Amino acid sequence: MFLSSLERWIIEKRREFHRYPELSFNEYITQKRIMDSLKEFGLESSSIAGTGVVADIMGNGTGPCIAIRSDIDALPIQEEETAHNGEYISCHKGVMHACGHDGHMAIVLGVARLLYERKNVFPGKVRLIFQPAEEQYPGGAQMVIEDGGLEGVDAIVGLHIFGDVDVGNVRFCPGPFMASSNDFSVRITGKGGHVSTPEYCINPIEMAADLISRAGWEAAQQVDPSKHVLGFGMIAGGTRSNIIPDEVQVFGSFRTFHEMDTEIIEGVLDEVLSYIMEAYAREDLADGPSYELDVSHGYPVLVNDPRFTAAVSRLLRQLSMDMEDGASPIFGSEDFAYYLRQVPGMFLFLGTRNPEKDMTEGNHSSSFDIDEDVLIQGVQILSSIALDFLKSPGEYIP
Repeated sequence: MFLSSLERWIIEKRREFHRYPELSFNEYITQKRIMDSLKEFGLESSSIAGTGVVADIMGNGTGPCIAIRSDIDALPIQEEETAHNGEYISCHKGVMHACGHDGHMAIVLGVARLLYERKNVFPGKVRLIFQPAEEQYPGGAQMVIEDGGLEGVDAIVGLHIFGDVDVGNVRFCPGPFMASSNDFSVRITGKGGHVSTPEYCINPIEMAADLISRAGWEAAQQVDPSKHVLGFGMIAGGTRSNIIPDEVQVFGSFRTFHEMDTEIIEGVLDEVLSYIMEAYAREDLADGPSYELDVSHGYPVLVNDPRFTAAVSRLLRQLSMDMEDGASPIFGSEDFAYYLRQVPGMFLFLGTRNPEKDMTEGNHSSSFDIDEDVLIQGVQILSSIALDFLKSPGEYIP
Protein backbone atom coordinates (compact mmCIF):
# COMPACT_ATOMS: atom_id res chain seq x y z
CA MET A 1 0.00 0.00 0.00
CA PHE A 2 2.83 2.39 0.88
CA LEU A 3 4.68 1.68 -2.36
CA SER A 4 1.48 2.23 -4.35
CA SER A 5 1.06 5.62 -2.68
CA LEU A 6 4.71 6.39 -3.31
CA GLU A 7 4.44 5.41 -6.95
CA ARG A 8 1.51 7.75 -7.53
CA TRP A 9 3.41 10.53 -5.80
CA ILE A 10 6.56 10.20 -7.90
CA ILE A 11 4.55 10.05 -11.13
CA GLU A 12 2.86 13.31 -10.15
CA LYS A 13 6.25 14.83 -9.37
CA ARG A 14 7.73 13.68 -12.66
CA ARG A 15 4.85 15.21 -14.61
CA GLU A 16 5.11 18.46 -12.68
CA PHE A 17 8.81 18.75 -13.50
CA HIS A 18 8.08 17.87 -17.11
CA ARG A 19 5.50 20.65 -17.45
CA TYR A 20 7.91 23.32 -16.25
CA PRO A 21 11.40 22.55 -17.60
CA GLU A 22 14.29 24.97 -17.16
CA LEU A 23 17.63 25.23 -18.95
CA SER A 24 21.07 24.70 -17.44
CA PHE A 25 22.10 27.18 -14.72
CA ASN A 26 18.56 28.62 -14.68
CA GLU A 27 16.70 25.95 -12.69
CA TYR A 28 15.32 28.38 -10.10
CA ILE A 29 11.69 27.20 -10.07
CA THR A 30 12.85 23.58 -10.31
CA GLN A 31 15.04 24.14 -7.27
CA LYS A 32 12.07 25.46 -5.29
CA ARG A 33 9.86 22.56 -6.38
CA ILE A 34 12.47 20.06 -5.19
CA MET A 35 12.90 21.78 -1.83
CA ASP A 36 9.14 22.03 -1.34
CA SER A 37 8.73 18.35 -2.26
CA LEU A 38 11.30 17.32 0.34
CA LYS A 39 9.61 19.50 2.93
CA GLU A 40 6.30 17.72 2.28
CA PHE A 41 7.51 14.78 4.34
CA GLY A 42 9.70 16.73 6.75
CA LEU A 43 13.15 16.74 5.14
CA GLU A 44 14.97 20.07 5.20
CA SER A 45 17.35 20.95 2.38
CA SER A 46 19.63 23.72 1.22
CA SER A 47 20.83 25.16 -2.06
CA ILE A 48 24.12 24.16 -3.63
CA ALA A 49 25.92 25.10 -6.84
CA GLY A 50 23.57 28.03 -7.39
CA THR A 51 20.39 26.31 -8.49
CA GLY A 52 20.99 22.84 -7.04
CA VAL A 53 19.67 21.22 -3.87
CA VAL A 54 21.35 19.08 -1.22
CA ALA A 55 19.77 17.24 1.71
CA ASP A 56 20.97 14.69 4.24
CA ILE A 57 18.96 11.84 5.75
CA MET A 58 20.50 10.87 9.08
CA GLY A 59 20.24 7.23 10.13
CA ASN A 60 20.02 5.80 13.62
CA GLY A 61 23.72 5.95 14.42
CA THR A 62 27.22 6.50 13.17
CA GLY A 63 28.24 5.01 9.87
CA PRO A 64 29.37 5.85 6.35
CA CYS A 65 27.68 8.26 3.95
CA ILE A 66 26.44 7.42 0.46
CA ALA A 67 25.36 10.12 -1.97
CA ILE A 68 22.63 9.73 -4.58
CA ARG A 69 22.63 12.22 -7.44
CA SER A 70 19.96 13.47 -9.85
CA ASP A 71 20.49 16.01 -12.60
CA ILE A 72 17.73 18.62 -12.96
CA ASP A 73 18.16 20.66 -16.16
CA ALA A 74 16.24 20.45 -19.44
CA LEU A 75 17.17 20.96 -23.10
CA PRO A 76 16.48 23.70 -25.67
CA ILE A 77 14.02 21.53 -27.64
CA GLN A 78 10.42 22.26 -28.67
CA GLU A 79 8.34 19.34 -27.46
CA GLU A 80 6.04 17.62 -29.92
CA GLU A 81 2.54 16.66 -28.81
CA THR A 82 2.06 12.90 -28.71
CA ALA A 83 -0.63 10.42 -27.74
CA HIS A 84 0.83 10.32 -24.23
CA ASN A 85 1.94 13.76 -23.10
CA GLY A 86 -1.30 15.75 -23.30
CA GLU A 87 -1.53 16.09 -19.52
CA TYR A 88 2.08 17.12 -18.96
CA ILE A 89 3.53 18.56 -22.20
CA SER A 90 6.04 21.36 -21.60
CA CYS A 91 4.53 24.76 -20.86
CA HIS A 92 7.79 26.50 -21.74
CA LYS A 93 8.21 27.14 -25.45
CA GLY A 94 11.43 25.72 -26.83
CA VAL A 95 12.38 23.97 -23.58
CA MET A 96 11.81 20.30 -22.81
CA HIS A 97 12.87 17.51 -20.48
CA ALA A 98 14.00 15.38 -23.41
CA CYS A 99 16.71 13.44 -21.58
CA GLY A 100 14.87 11.96 -18.62
CA HIS A 101 16.02 14.36 -15.92
CA ASP A 102 12.40 14.87 -14.86
CA GLY A 103 12.29 11.13 -14.17
CA HIS A 104 15.62 11.26 -12.34
CA MET A 105 14.32 13.96 -10.00
CA ALA A 106 11.15 12.02 -9.31
CA ILE A 107 13.10 8.83 -8.62
CA VAL A 108 15.50 10.50 -6.18
CA LEU A 109 12.62 12.25 -4.46
CA GLY A 110 11.00 8.83 -4.11
CA VAL A 111 14.22 7.46 -2.64
CA ALA A 112 14.30 10.40 -0.23
CA ARG A 113 10.74 9.83 0.94
CA LEU A 114 11.22 6.08 1.30
CA LEU A 115 14.50 6.33 3.24
CA TYR A 116 13.29 9.20 5.39
CA GLU A 117 10.40 6.99 6.52
CA ARG A 118 12.92 4.25 7.34
CA LYS A 119 15.68 6.38 8.84
CA ASN A 120 15.50 4.50 12.14
CA VAL A 121 16.48 1.20 10.54
CA PHE A 122 19.85 2.08 9.00
CA PRO A 123 23.10 3.57 10.30
CA GLY A 124 25.07 6.36 8.70
CA LYS A 125 23.79 8.96 6.30
CA VAL A 126 22.31 9.34 2.82
CA ARG A 127 23.07 12.54 0.94
CA LEU A 128 20.74 13.59 -1.87
CA ILE A 129 22.27 15.77 -4.56
CA PHE A 130 20.02 17.47 -7.13
CA GLN A 131 22.60 18.83 -9.52
CA PRO A 132 22.07 21.65 -12.01
CA ALA A 133 23.46 21.94 -15.52
CA GLU A 134 24.51 18.46 -16.59
CA GLU A 135 23.61 19.27 -20.19
CA GLN A 136 25.85 22.31 -20.60
CA TYR A 137 29.61 22.33 -20.17
CA PRO A 138 31.34 22.94 -17.77
CA GLY A 139 28.39 21.31 -16.01
CA GLY A 140 27.22 21.51 -12.44
CA ALA A 141 29.10 18.55 -10.94
CA GLN A 142 32.32 20.48 -10.41
CA MET A 143 30.33 23.32 -8.82
CA VAL A 144 28.72 20.84 -6.42
CA ILE A 145 32.16 19.50 -5.50
CA GLU A 146 33.58 23.01 -5.04
CA ASP A 147 30.63 23.88 -2.77
CA GLY A 148 31.43 20.90 -0.53
CA GLY A 149 28.79 18.53 -1.86
CA LEU A 150 31.06 15.51 -1.43
CA GLU A 151 32.48 16.43 1.97
CA GLY A 152 32.04 13.43 4.24
CA VAL A 153 30.76 11.26 1.39
CA ASP A 154 32.23 7.75 1.16
CA ALA A 155 30.54 6.60 -2.06
CA ILE A 156 28.14 7.85 -4.72
CA VAL A 157 25.64 6.35 -7.15
CA GLY A 158 23.68 7.76 -10.07
CA LEU A 159 21.10 6.51 -12.54
CA HIS A 160 20.13 7.56 -16.06
CA ILE A 161 16.93 6.68 -17.93
CA PHE A 162 17.58 5.66 -21.55
CA GLY A 163 15.10 5.46 -24.42
CA ASP A 164 17.07 2.97 -26.49
CA VAL A 165 17.26 0.40 -23.68
CA ASP A 166 14.31 -1.98 -23.18
CA VAL A 167 11.99 -1.01 -20.36
CA GLY A 168 13.17 -2.26 -16.98
CA ASN A 169 16.56 -3.41 -18.23
CA VAL A 170 19.46 -2.22 -16.05
CA ARG A 171 22.84 -1.78 -17.73
CA PHE A 172 26.30 -1.01 -16.42
CA CYS A 173 29.85 -2.33 -16.37
CA PRO A 174 32.94 -1.97 -14.22
CA GLY A 175 35.64 0.44 -15.37
CA PRO A 176 35.16 2.91 -18.24
CA PHE A 177 31.43 3.17 -18.96
CA MET A 178 30.95 6.53 -20.69
CA ALA A 179 33.37 8.42 -22.89
CA SER A 180 35.22 11.69 -22.54
CA SER A 181 34.01 14.52 -24.77
CA ASN A 182 36.55 16.61 -26.66
CA ASP A 183 35.85 19.37 -29.18
CA PHE A 184 38.37 20.90 -31.54
CA SER A 185 38.59 23.78 -33.97
CA VAL A 186 41.16 24.36 -36.70
CA ARG A 187 41.92 27.62 -38.45
CA ILE A 188 43.68 26.89 -41.75
CA THR A 189 45.32 29.85 -43.49
CA GLY A 190 46.34 29.70 -47.12
CA LYS A 191 46.52 32.38 -49.81
CA GLY A 192 43.37 33.60 -51.47
CA GLY A 193 42.70 34.67 -55.00
CA HIS A 194 40.60 33.96 -58.07
CA VAL A 195 39.66 30.38 -58.88
CA SER A 196 40.83 30.97 -62.48
CA THR A 197 44.42 31.43 -61.28
CA PRO A 198 45.02 28.65 -58.73
CA GLU A 199 48.76 28.84 -59.42
CA TYR A 200 48.82 32.05 -57.39
CA CYS A 201 46.87 30.61 -54.49
CA ILE A 202 47.05 28.08 -51.67
CA ASN A 203 43.49 26.89 -51.24
CA PRO A 204 42.55 26.40 -47.56
CA ILE A 205 39.30 24.67 -48.55
CA GLU A 206 41.29 21.91 -50.26
CA MET A 207 43.50 21.61 -47.19
CA ALA A 208 40.43 21.36 -44.99
CA ALA A 209 39.08 18.60 -47.26
CA ASP A 210 42.38 16.74 -46.86
CA LEU A 211 42.16 17.06 -43.11
CA ILE A 212 38.62 15.69 -43.06
CA SER A 213 39.50 12.73 -45.29
CA ARG A 214 42.78 11.86 -43.53
CA ALA A 215 42.16 12.46 -39.82
CA GLY A 216 39.71 9.62 -39.22
CA TRP A 217 41.84 7.09 -41.09
CA GLU A 218 45.03 8.11 -39.28
CA ALA A 219 43.31 8.02 -35.89
CA ALA A 220 42.07 4.49 -36.60
CA GLN A 221 45.66 3.37 -37.23
CA GLN A 222 46.71 4.38 -33.73
CA VAL A 223 43.57 3.87 -31.62
CA ASP A 224 41.25 0.87 -31.82
CA PRO A 225 38.22 2.05 -33.87
CA SER A 226 35.90 0.45 -31.29
CA LYS A 227 37.46 2.63 -28.58
CA HIS A 228 36.94 6.06 -30.11
CA VAL A 229 34.86 8.17 -32.48
CA LEU A 230 36.03 11.22 -34.41
CA GLY A 231 33.86 13.41 -36.60
CA PHE A 232 33.53 16.84 -38.16
CA GLY A 233 30.44 18.92 -37.54
CA MET A 234 31.01 22.29 -39.16
CA ILE A 235 33.15 24.03 -41.74
CA ALA A 236 33.11 27.78 -42.40
CA GLY A 237 34.94 29.83 -44.99
CA GLY A 238 34.66 31.72 -48.22
CA THR A 239 32.30 34.35 -49.60
CA ARG A 240 31.66 33.45 -53.26
CA SER A 241 32.00 30.46 -55.54
CA ASN A 242 34.77 32.03 -57.66
CA ILE A 243 36.91 33.36 -54.81
CA ILE A 244 39.49 31.23 -53.04
CA PRO A 245 39.45 32.48 -49.44
CA ASP A 246 42.47 33.19 -47.29
CA GLU A 247 41.29 30.97 -44.47
CA VAL A 248 38.82 28.31 -43.44
CA GLN A 249 37.67 27.08 -40.05
CA VAL A 250 36.83 23.45 -39.32
CA PHE A 251 35.10 22.18 -36.19
CA GLY A 252 34.84 18.63 -34.92
CA SER A 253 34.69 16.36 -31.92
CA PHE A 254 36.18 13.11 -30.70
CA ARG A 255 35.43 10.78 -27.82
CA THR A 256 37.48 8.13 -26.09
CA PHE A 257 37.39 5.77 -23.11
CA HIS A 258 40.98 6.40 -21.99
CA GLU A 259 42.95 9.59 -21.39
CA MET A 260 45.92 8.17 -23.26
CA ASP A 261 43.77 7.72 -26.36
CA THR A 262 42.62 11.32 -26.01
CA GLU A 263 46.27 12.44 -26.10
CA ILE A 264 46.99 10.18 -29.08
CA ILE A 265 44.12 11.55 -31.15
CA GLU A 266 45.05 15.12 -30.31
CA GLY A 267 48.55 14.29 -31.55
CA VAL A 268 47.14 12.71 -34.72
CA LEU A 269 45.30 15.92 -35.59
CA ASP A 270 48.50 17.88 -35.14
CA GLU A 271 50.52 15.43 -37.25
CA VAL A 272 47.98 15.38 -40.08
CA LEU A 273 47.81 19.17 -40.17
CA SER A 274 51.62 19.47 -40.21
CA TYR A 275 51.77 17.01 -43.11
CA ILE A 276 49.14 18.96 -45.04
CA MET A 277 50.97 22.25 -44.53
CA GLU A 278 54.16 20.73 -45.94
CA ALA A 279 52.29 19.19 -48.86
CA TYR A 280 50.70 22.50 -49.85
CA ALA A 281 53.76 24.70 -49.26
CA ARG A 282 55.02 26.55 -52.33
CA GLU A 283 58.58 27.79 -52.85
CA ASP A 284 57.35 30.64 -55.05
CA LEU A 285 54.98 31.88 -52.35
CA ALA A 286 56.85 33.31 -49.38
CA ASP A 287 53.97 33.09 -46.96
CA GLY A 288 53.25 29.38 -46.73
CA PRO A 289 50.12 27.85 -45.30
CA SER A 290 49.62 27.64 -41.53
CA TYR A 291 47.15 26.32 -39.00
CA GLU A 292 45.94 26.86 -35.46
CA LEU A 293 44.55 23.84 -33.62
CA ASP A 294 42.55 24.33 -30.45
CA VAL A 295 41.30 21.32 -28.47
CA SER A 296 38.73 21.83 -25.71
CA HIS A 297 38.39 18.96 -23.24
CA GLY A 298 34.88 18.47 -21.88
CA TYR A 299 33.69 15.85 -19.42
CA PRO A 300 36.25 13.14 -18.61
CA VAL A 301 35.82 9.39 -18.96
CA LEU A 302 33.24 8.04 -16.51
CA VAL A 303 34.84 5.11 -14.67
CA ASN A 304 32.74 2.83 -12.47
CA ASP A 305 34.55 1.49 -9.42
CA PRO A 306 35.01 -2.28 -9.97
CA ARG A 307 34.50 -3.29 -6.33
CA PHE A 308 31.38 -1.14 -5.92
CA THR A 309 30.01 -2.37 -9.23
CA ALA A 310 30.54 -6.02 -8.30
CA ALA A 311 28.61 -5.50 -5.07
CA VAL A 312 25.72 -3.88 -6.96
CA SER A 313 25.71 -6.79 -9.42
CA ARG A 314 25.27 -9.25 -6.57
CA LEU A 315 22.52 -7.15 -5.00
CA LEU A 316 20.50 -6.65 -8.18
CA ARG A 317 20.80 -10.32 -9.01
CA GLN A 318 19.29 -11.10 -5.59
CA LEU A 319 16.47 -8.69 -6.46
CA SER A 320 15.91 -10.57 -9.75
CA MET A 321 16.49 -7.48 -11.85
CA ASP A 322 16.68 -7.71 -15.63
CA MET A 323 20.35 -6.79 -15.69
CA GLU A 324 23.39 -6.56 -17.97
CA ASP A 325 26.37 -6.01 -15.68
CA GLY A 326 28.85 -6.34 -18.52
CA ALA A 327 27.21 -3.85 -20.86
CA SER A 328 29.24 -2.21 -23.59
CA PRO A 329 30.45 1.31 -22.79
CA ILE A 330 28.81 4.10 -24.78
CA PHE A 331 30.25 7.21 -26.41
CA GLY A 332 27.87 9.51 -24.55
CA SER A 333 29.47 11.63 -21.83
CA GLU A 334 28.33 12.65 -18.34
CA ASP A 335 29.68 15.04 -15.73
CA PHE A 336 28.92 12.39 -13.10
CA ALA A 337 32.45 11.36 -14.07
CA TYR A 338 33.79 14.16 -11.87
CA TYR A 339 32.20 12.65 -8.76
CA LEU A 340 33.72 9.25 -9.50
CA ARG A 341 37.14 10.90 -9.63
CA GLN A 342 36.63 11.96 -6.01
CA VAL A 343 34.89 8.97 -4.37
CA PRO A 344 34.14 5.36 -5.38
CA GLY A 345 30.76 4.52 -6.81
CA MET A 346 28.99 3.85 -10.06
CA PHE A 347 26.58 5.07 -12.73
CA LEU A 348 23.94 2.82 -14.30
CA PHE A 349 21.29 2.96 -17.03
CA LEU A 350 17.61 2.10 -16.68
CA GLY A 351 15.69 1.35 -19.87
CA THR A 352 12.34 2.92 -20.77
CA ARG A 353 11.86 1.69 -24.35
CA ASN A 354 8.46 0.00 -24.62
CA PRO A 355 7.04 -0.59 -28.14
CA GLU A 356 3.77 -1.90 -26.64
CA LYS A 357 3.15 1.59 -25.24
CA ASP A 358 4.63 3.32 -28.31
CA MET A 359 7.56 4.54 -26.21
CA THR A 360 10.40 4.14 -28.68
CA GLU A 361 11.96 7.59 -29.08
CA GLY A 362 15.54 8.06 -27.96
CA ASN A 363 16.88 10.66 -25.55
CA HIS A 364 17.02 14.24 -26.90
CA SER A 365 14.16 13.56 -29.31
CA SER A 366 11.36 16.14 -29.36
CA SER A 367 8.96 13.21 -28.78
CA PHE A 368 10.96 11.50 -26.02
CA ASP A 369 8.85 10.20 -23.15
CA ILE A 370 9.18 7.83 -20.21
CA ASP A 371 7.31 4.65 -19.43
CA GLU A 372 6.44 5.75 -15.92
CA ASP A 373 6.46 2.15 -14.69
CA VAL A 374 10.26 2.43 -14.45
CA LEU A 375 10.11 5.24 -11.89
CA ILE A 376 9.30 2.98 -8.96
CA GLN A 377 11.89 0.51 -10.21
CA GLY A 378 14.45 3.30 -10.10
CA VAL A 379 13.44 4.02 -6.51
CA GLN A 380 13.86 0.34 -5.64
CA ILE A 381 17.29 0.16 -7.26
CA LEU A 382 18.79 3.26 -5.66
CA SER A 383 17.25 2.76 -2.21
CA SER A 384 18.34 -0.89 -2.17
CA ILE A 385 21.90 0.06 -3.08
CA ALA A 386 21.96 2.76 -0.39
CA LEU A 387 20.59 0.47 2.34
CA ASP A 388 22.85 -2.42 1.41
CA PHE A 389 25.89 -0.15 1.31
CA LEU A 390 25.13 1.30 4.74
CA LYS A 391 24.59 -2.21 6.12
CA SER A 392 27.76 -3.72 4.59
CA PRO A 393 30.09 -0.93 3.36
CA GLY A 394 33.04 -3.33 3.27
CA GLU A 395 31.41 -5.12 0.34
CA TYR A 396 31.48 -1.90 -1.69
CA ILE A 397 34.58 0.03 -0.66
CA PRO A 398 37.90 -0.93 1.01
